[in-house]
Amino acid sequence: MKQFQQAGIVIFVISLLLFSVLPFIGSYKLEKETLAASVKTEHLGVMEEVLAPMVGQEFSSNFAFMGEFNRLFGGYNDAMKANQQWDKVIWDNYAFALTKASALGPVSQNPHFYLFITVVFGVVGALMYILPMYRGKPEGIKHDGIFFSSMKSKGLLGILTGTWLILFYIVLYWFPEYLTNLVLMVDPISMALSGNPASQWFLYGFVYTLAIIVMGIRMFRKYRGNAYQTIRTVSVMFFQLAFAFLLPEIMVLMNMPWHDFKNIWPLDYSFFYDYRIDGMVNAGALGMFMLIWGIILIVLGVPIFTYFFGKRWYCSWVCGCGGLAETLGDPYRQLSDKSVKAWKIERYLIHGVLVFAILMTGLTIANYFTEFALLGQATNQLHSIYGFAIGSAFAGVVGTGFYPLMGNRVWCRFGCPLAAYLGIVQRFKSRFRITTNGGQCISCGNCSTYCEMGIDVRWYAQRGQNIVRSSCVGCGVCSAVCPRGVLKLENADEEGRINEKPILIGNNSITLNA
Repeated sequence: MKQFQQAGIVIFVISLLLFSVLPFIGSYKLEKETLAASVKTEHLGVMEEVLAPMVGQEFSSNFAFMGEFNRLFGGYNDAMKANQQWDKVIWDNYAFALTKASALGPVSQNPHFYLFITVVFGVVGALMYILPMYRGKPEGIKHDGIFFSSMKSKGLLGILTGTWLILFYIVLYWFPEYLTNLVLMVDPISMALSGNPASQWFLYGFVYTLAIIVMGIRMFRKYRGNAYQTIRTVSVMFFQLAFAFLLPEIMVLMNMPWHDFKNIWPLDYSFFYDYRIDGMVNAGALGMFMLIWGIILIVLGVPIFTYFFGKRWYCSWVCGCGGLAETLGDPYRQLSDKSVKAWKIERYLIHGVLVFAILMTGLTIANYFTEFALLGQATNQLHSIYGFAIGSAFAGVVGTGFYPLMGNRVWCRFGCPLAAYLGIVQRFKSRFRITTNGGQCISCGNCSTYCEMGIDVRWYAQRGQNIVRSSCVGCGVCSAVCPRGVLKLENADEEGRINEKPILIGNNSITLNA
């Protein structure tokens, strides 16, 4: 069986290497027809003139193609800006659309084959390794040798994995034209689901969902025998596959707006942007339902569900970010920083992002209802800053790319504004708590080690103090790894929930820390 797993690793690594190399193969050739189909009518005349030296010329790689495109297109825009002819500057970014439409390589001719040898083979290899895990061993969580693993303890493999993820996110967000072959590869799936060619965001959603499903199966193997972990893993897999991936694409196929019904402001920070509001208002009854549903979730859904169940109802059971963290990021949960310094940074940072999101949204709404008379287009600058710094760099590059370096909940712990909102409700008005039986605690430290949110759970357990931290996502792993049954996730009456004067049980006596 060990040889079977090793073969699976080999297959997965080969598939990953092919996936990584695929963007660099093939040639590119821009034709007049391609240009006409990819560019807006008002820009076509200028673009035909500017890109005339490229038309009909074959480039050996996307680097060569983009180098020439940037030279010609960038040169035109720079000249217009230098002459302050702002009305002639073309602000639209046509790099990805033209690169994809100009691809001539083998991937564009046979996307099914490359999808099979990269994605399908990769999934098969991963499952060959995952399914036999812990075979013949008793139920129970296995963390044997975790700090001796190069992948799981900031070793070379972990650093290489983190580097790959960071580079992938950087290219995805800011240079998608270099991923055109990967996007072409998933075109058939996109056409089947929505009737439209794939974009870089469809590629991302596809890979993201696949990662949650495959690593969710790993969760079943690792946490077998633990009903709570199994059920919540099924939950995040379902919500990601059904609500975040399939349903929005099918809605587009039915000429409805793309919408993720489980996404909530301020995590969905663009919900109140003018184009989103106009799109929902103009989409008829369904669009109005989307708008009202989104507002209800913000105003009523978050406080009510968090009151009864704590923030775990969303962060550990529904959220896509949390779903990826709990599945793909599970091997790295022990890397979270438990220091008081990290806790202080966490509180300032995450609540700072929440304040930023609230101010930006408030100004956006006010500007929208005054028909942009209040601030003009200034809110667009705020949107760009937030989208770049928080929505892309923090949530994507750092939030996922730093899994092997800082743990699996970097974004959820330090940056997610919705987690901050949920956390405030959980801390001050919720029935949820993790109760502790301090007399049974042997101070082994398993609970603190495997807390993905960096909470020093052992400190509370030793004092017999309930854990009501705003950052706790209720993943339940602290309780699952405790060998003495000290910790228990509970939803009970608010009375006695916050016991800041716990009973201390020691060798000499039982005292009240008054």
